Amino acid sequence: MISALGGVEHEIVAEDDKNAMETNEIESRNRRQIGIWLLICCALIFAMVVLGGVTRLTGSGLSMVEWEPVYGILPPMSQAEWQEVFDKYKLTPEYQQININMDLQGFKGIFWLEYFHRILGRLIGLVFLVPFLFFWFTRKVERSLVPKLIIMFVLGGLQGLLGWYMVKSGLVDDPHVSQYRLTAHLMLAVVIYGYILWVALGLLSSKAGSGMQKNWSTIRRLTYAITGLVFITMASGAFVAGLKAGMAYNTFPLMEGRWVPEGILAMQPWFMNLFENTATVQFDHRVLAILVFVSILILWIVSRRHELPTRVRIGMHILLFVGVIQVALGISTLLLYVPVHLAAAHQAGALLVFTIALYLAHQLKGFELQSSVSSLRYQA
Repeated sequence: MISALGGVEHEIVAEDDKNAMETNEIESRNRRQIGIWLLICCALIFAMVVLGGVTRLTGSGLSMVEWEPVYGILPPMSQAEWQEVFDKYKLTPEYQQININMDLQGFKGIFWLEYFHRILGRLIGLVFLVPFLFFWFTRKVERSLVPKLIIMFVLGGLQGLLGWYMVKSGLVDDPHVSQYRLTAHLMLAVVIYGYILWVALGLLSSKAGSGMQKNWSTIRRLTYAITGLVFITMASGAFVAGLKAGMAYNTFPLMEGRWVPEGILAMQPWFMNLFENTATVQFDHRVLAILVFVSILILWIVSRRHELPTRVRIGMHILLFVGVIQVALGISTLLLYVPVHLAAAHQAGALLVFTIALYLAHQLKGFELQSSVSSLRYQA
């Protein structure tokens, strides 16, 4: 009798274990699917940032004077429609002060870049919203993930509004986009990109503990610091772009034969120089860029003294390599008076450095958590 009961209990436990394994497999598969979807969103945002840079560099950003987020999908289809859109552009300060001799064919050249930039923005919204609704209604989204996805969606909507607010700054009197709005627009895109990437990496990371007990807190903190420093450097680069400061002081490492250019504190109050003085803005960007590269080099040297996991070690090598390329792109862009292809590659390189640094920060954070869990289990 006892033996029979024991056999039944054993079967119940085995069945529970089987059900738990199947549940874990389903949850793991759902997390992987959602993580891949979010990575696709990241790739589209990456492309959006690069295309936005090209749009700005070619002076195309102010070519579309109306914003119709729902109905404005189709471009002008007939000659009459093209002429109507061009006539609206002729009323803007950019045409009247800069492009007064532009014909319809030239207008089409700048229009298409801005058009594709806006269409890509709408595509990102659809690529996010449709799978989100699918995962939601099929109950594949974990409860803890719902607020994060809602935050992503809200930030994306705010980014669209901020983009139009930025464009409007160049449609009033001065045919130039405000450097403040430009910086806010770019950095919000980077925040959205970084947040989605971080969540995606968390979904795709293995939850299994590795039993690692080494303390890599120094490397992890340095990686966090570099990630933040890259973010700040990208913001300073946006001010360089907004003020067209890259068209001045086209020598390196000196600026007009000096390490520190004259007039670097010409404005009052002094802090306005950080945002509106061309010499100061470019000087700050140079200093920050060099600081980023030196920090990456220090991180690489320090990491060589530790036995890091293979993917982290490879990530360190890639970060250093991309950092070298990024410095070369920045100097070349400056010396050659900001050609579009080099400047766009430089902006893409900045986001790539940020991506790798964020990936390494996430990996090291995961390993430290695993080490803490392993240590607690050992003590117990």
